[in-house]
Amino acid sequence: MSQPHLPRRLAGGIRRWAAAVAGALALTAGLLAAGPPASAANLTQVSGFGTNPGNLSMYAYMPDALPAGAPLVLALHGCTQSASDFHAHSGWSTFADRYGFTVVYPQTSGANNANSCFNWFEAGDSARGRGEALSIKQMVDKAVAQYGSDPGRVYITGLSAGGGMTANMLAAYPDVFAGGSIASGLPARCAETLTAAYTCMYSPPDRTPAHWGDLVRSAAPAGTTSWPRVAIWQGTADTTVRPANATELRDQWTNVWGIGQTPSDTRNLTGGTTVTTYDDASGRPAVEVYSVSGMAHGLAVDPGSGAEQCGTAGTYYLDTICSGYHTVRFWDLDGDGGENPGTLPAPTGLTVTATTDTTVALAWETVAGATSYTVHRNGTEVGTTSSSHYTDTGLATGTTYSYTVAAADSAGTVGAASPAVTATTTGLTPTCHTASNYDHTTAGRAYASGGLTFAKGSGQAMGLWNTFTIHTLQQTAPGHYVIADEGCPA
Repeated sequence: MSQPHLPRRLAGGIRRWAAAVAGALALTAGLLAAGPPASAANLTQVSGFGTNPGNLSMYAYMPDALPAGAPLVLALHGCTQSASDFHAHSGWSTFADRYGFTVVYPQTSGANNANSCFNWFEAGDSARGRGEALSIKQMVDKAVAQYGSDPGRVYITGLSAGGGMTANMLAAYPDVFAGGSIASGLPARCAETLTAAYTCMYSPPDRTPAHWGDLVRSAAPAGTTSWPRVAIWQGTADTTVRPANATELRDQWTNVWGIGQTPSDTRNLTGGTTVTTYDDASGRPAVEVYSVSGMAHGLAVDPGSGAEQCGTAGTYYLDTICSGYHTVRFWDLDGDGGENPGTLPAPTGLTVTATTDTTVALAWETVAGATSYTVHRNGTEVGTTSSSHYTDTGLATGTTYSYTVAAADSAGTVGAASPAVTATTTGLTPTCHTASNYDHTTAGRAYASGGLTFAKGSGQAMGLWNTFTIHTLQQTAPGHYVIADEGCPA
């Protein structure tokens, strides 16, 4: 976590602040540990991924011959790091090659933040439809369009400031991400000012689970009922982001899932790591907390060629345990069916037979030997049925969802999942809103960038960001607004 990009009038205070925390965070080039230099040989910079209001860069790693419909992982670096540095040290490319998925590395710079940190504590950069958060969402859209990534299997992970931004992205875009992994990070919306950021890092507030959960629910689209599965990684000797943050993160996401804070399971792993699991109502892990004994601030890696090893040691890449391997397993990216996949084949012929404003009906071919079928929406199990059809209910209007189906045998062992299909619910009542540019942005209908205002979704220019310029915006789709000053049909 390092110096944010703030107005010039605070420049003197920023310089004093930067000097004070530079030693505490040890984020200087001279402290880099020995190891192979970062290489971007396997990375490709991607341009033209949207309006990019957060002024970020997009880099992608796509294994050779990766088929369409593969998962997508976004990996956010920490302060003073870069996309190539994170790619070289974190080990994510190892699992992208092994299990078949694309990795996108968003990259910030000194133009946004003096120490190249993601601005996780700035509301203008971490809220839905605004700044850096919107740029990251636009990278998802670009990857889905360019690489054919499965929109229902999109995941996000981040270290330190990248971990704080990851938590905010999971809160703001639960309809985009099926899962997340927060390494040495902060609870979603823990801070929206520089002073509060310090408090969160060094002395995290002990809020109730309901309070933390409400912060997520208020950041998400209204009516959200499906939430991403969240892994939390934390070292017990971290003096930069205190270990209590992992407890607050656990409280936050278990509350969002409505499953309480009593572990369903606790077990020991290598590297002095203890993992506590919190299952959802169906018995599937929804939240996992990985506590690495004696580990300082950084990302847990385990250099080597073993199946459970990954990464390269260096500054803030700490040789303890391969967090990437266990995160991939938690997300079920290591193969359909998780740790004990069944032998039943994937159902064929999965189709969308009907949609309404709030429902999606599915049908598929029966599988010999199957006694039931599990249905997943956006990577999360939403139901089981003994028949070859299912209707998903309680959905948001005008929203696209991704579905897969897997067959289970008489012992309840689930086999391979079907290829994904997408369905879009019908209905959306257009609405009109007349307000100042400032009020539009605070309401989430527009975003500000460089002192100017732009309509959310359409990106239409609205002029200066102030309380004097008035526009009428019409919502034409979820999260999409257009200027309607000449008359709003709604």
